[in-house]
Amino acid sequence: MCALCGVLGVEHHWSAAPTGAAADAASADPVRRRADRRHRIAAVNAVLAPARLTVAEWQGTAYLLRSPTGRTTIVDSLADLWPAAEAMTSRSLDPLDPTALDALEVRR
Repeated sequence: MCALCGVLGVEHHWSAAPTGAAADAASADPVRRRADRRHRIAAVNAVLAPARLTVAEWQGTAYLLRSPTGRTTIVDSLADLWPAAEAMTSRSLDPLDPTALDALEVRR
């Protein structure tokens, strides 16, 4: 796939689907979709903080993963994010690790 097709594509990962009673209306509302996406990015950044990685939105269709040294990669979905983060840090990252969850709770 060329880079342009990747930019024009739509994220079809289950984590990007709207939830709740207003899911049908939310999927048609671009403002709501962007707000949901910002919320996901904030949650992912909280999980990745101990690994000193950050995630940002890229073109509304992908995520930009960055290390503290400036290493950067573009990932298409949250499912692609975890393997990329592990490759970038050369260590296993588990967002459901009890220690990581405890650290998130303390920050909250």
